[in-house]
Amino acid sequence: MISEKELLALLTLQRIPFLGDGSIKKLIQIFGSAQEVLLQKKATLLAVDGIGDHKLQDFWNEEHLAFAKAELAYVQSNNIHLTTYTDRDYPERLKHCIDSPVVLFQRGNIDLSQRRILSIVGTRKVTTYGKAFIEKFIEEIAAFNPVIISGFAYGVDIAAHKACIDHGLQTIGVFAHGLNQVYPKTHSKYVAGMEKNGGFFTDFWSSDSFVHTNFLRRNRIIAGLSEATIVIESAEKGGSLVTADFAVGYNRDVFAVPGRADDKLSLGCNNLIKQNKAHLCTSAADVAYILNWKLDEEAPKVIQKQLFVELTDDEKVVYRFLKEKGKEQLDLIALHCKLPTFKIASLLLQMEMKGVVRALPGKMFELV
Repeated sequence: MISEKELLALLTLQRIPFLGDGSIKKLIQIFGSAQEVLLQKKATLLAVDGIGDHKLQDFWNEEHLAFAKAELAYVQSNNIHLTTYTDRDYPERLKHCIDSPVVLFQRGNIDLSQRRILSIVGTRKVTTYGKAFIEKFIEEIAAFNPVIISGFAYGVDIAAHKACIDHGLQTIGVFAHGLNQVYPKTHSKYVAGMEKNGGFFTDFWSSDSFVHTNFLRRNRIIAGLSEATIVIESAEKGGSLVTADFAVGYNRDVFAVPGRADDKLSLGCNNLIKQNKAHLCTSAADVAYILNWKLDEEAPKVIQKQLFVELTDDEKVVYRFLKEKGKEQLDLIALHCKLPTFKIASLLLQMEMKGVVRALPGKMFELV
């Protein structure tokens, strides 16, 4: 952990309106510390590539330090954890994003030590279809015990958070404002449930004004925290597509749930798939297959074999093939059973959850 003087210097730099997180990191890398950056003369700073008069126009305003002291006092008196981009407990994936926050505020019981982290985003005007997909997806993906990130907004965001609470999954909301408020206020009733097993992140201060452009800045954190971002219903333009673009820029996987060609709230998702920016997602099995997730053999068994298992017609086809073959690779199962690979991946996950098959290395499967 850095010293309080260095922390105050870092907060002071973050307060400078035109500097930006990337520029702050560059300056600290060159001069060794935030405190040293603040001691530099204008000519020295201007000699740094990418640092011009515009970024320095409010650099020496003494009010920045006063604001930094006030914010640190607020953090310390309100049970807020503050972590900097050099700290060991700063989210690992976020560290690799060039524009990640130099300071991150958090509240709750957040544990990102486990590596499976997904972001779920989408429209605020979620349909019945979208809600049903979210609930089924969370129910299916729960076997892998991932952390689910979203924005705590109306629609897809809060539906994902609520489904996680129902299934005991850790879920984290990323605010577009400081931790001194909750937006929308109607979601205040979910705060306690989320902080019990998860919590909230933000890089906004308690003194920052809440404006709608904050959402765009917030979206880089949602994308940066996660191994993959899943878009569930989006119009042709929207914040969730911005999040997807951030994820693509960070070289992360993106998934999109397809919809009808004439459905306005599916245009964004359909375009992501059409432009090869996103994998098609029809179930949790698609995500597990692309990310190469395997169920933890040593974890407490979430899935137990049942004495009398009811299989669907397609599952029976797969069962009979594996009973005859013994074990086989996923693509060959799809070929012999005459079903699409994505469909077989979904079937095998369902059969694994029923305790009928087990996954082996190399995308091989066999009957239990």
